[in-house]
Amino acid sequence: MSDLNFDFFINPDCVRTIQLTPSLKKILNSDEGYLFHKLLPDYHPTPLVSLPALAEELDIGELWIKDESHRFGLDAFKGLGASFAVHTYLKKHPGKNTFCTATEGNHGKALAWICRIMGQRCTVFVPGHTIQERIKSIKKEKADVVVIDGNYDFTVESVKNWSEETGAILIQDMSWTGYDEIPSLIMQGYLTSFREMEQKLQEDPVDVIFVQAGVGSWAASAAWYFNQLEEPPQILVIEAFETDCILESIRKNELVVTSKSGQTIMAGLNCGFPSVLAYEILRQGARAFLSIPDKASIDAMKKLYYPVGNDPKIIAGESGAAGLGGLTALSSQDKLLKFKEEIGLNRDSRVLVFNTEGDTNRAFFERSVLNK
Repeated sequence: MSDLNFDFFINPDCVRTIQLTPSLKKILNSDEGYLFHKLLPDYHPTPLVSLPALAEELDIGELWIKDESHRFGLDAFKGLGASFAVHTYLKKHPGKNTFCTATEGNHGKALAWICRIMGQRCTVFVPGHTIQERIKSIKKEKADVVVIDGNYDFTVESVKNWSEETGAILIQDMSWTGYDEIPSLIMQGYLTSFREMEQKLQEDPVDVIFVQAGVGSWAASAAWYFNQLEEPPQILVIEAFETDCILESIRKNELVVTSKSGQTIMAGLNCGFPSVLAYEILRQGARAFLSIPDKASIDAMKKLYYPVGNDPKIIAGESGAAGLGGLTALSSQDKLLKFKEEIGLNRDSRVLVFNTEGDTNRAFFERSVLNK
């Protein structure tokens, strides 16, 4: 990977104590999402897996991976956020509704799934480049799909306008001015994944956590949760190099659209503009930001599927493996040596990464990992 593009930024404003409005703090500090998820069909904590052989290869002390590909049979963590947001809305506004969202795949499938379970209608807008496999998986959950001739950000704007015209309830996992309650409920839902690890983290705390980001809501929920701990670990945010809108925004200290191509295989990270709420949390609570090329993610997918030593096999999609892709890059790239030293990643470090999705693009997985 020596000839590939990386970018990184150490955050000088990381303060650990994150300041938000009282109403948003109340939502993010609540246990309601975790309690709700335990009542859902097929709920069980997703696996937290030790990878000692890979840790040794990467010259770190310990490596753990939380495998969200097992969540609710949806192959991704997104069901946590969408389900709690819909549940909370229906508690306040019972009845029959049409819920809607924009998605690159996983979030839309999650919304369609919970709407089917709760007897609600669902319409999902997708960018024109969305693969048919992901569209079919959304339709399988009985949702209507609208294909938009544009990228993710344009699709978000399209569904926003449609919801205002039709009265459909928008469940979007990014916030903007005047739209932050639903995104904060989604972020509270994401906290379940972290709460499932509380006992382990108390007994065997980690030093560094790698979290991947598209618009940043899931990464921000991680930053919020882990910064509440008595001894907070460092949070490193991983983005696709060509869509690293959060890194660029943090560096410039203002919200900006990515200046790069906006093209990446990491569909779940293919977002050109950050969530306002996520940006605010990450600006305060993330230690550093690293953007990686597509090849780094593919190499990480292979490392998980063809494990070292006696480590278990893990199936990860291109976005799902991005966190490990960032860690692997830091362990192998001379150009990232200074960055690695500044964040204190060394042979004693205890590291946590997340597999946020399975092989949701099976054809790509077979070509890239199985060489079919």
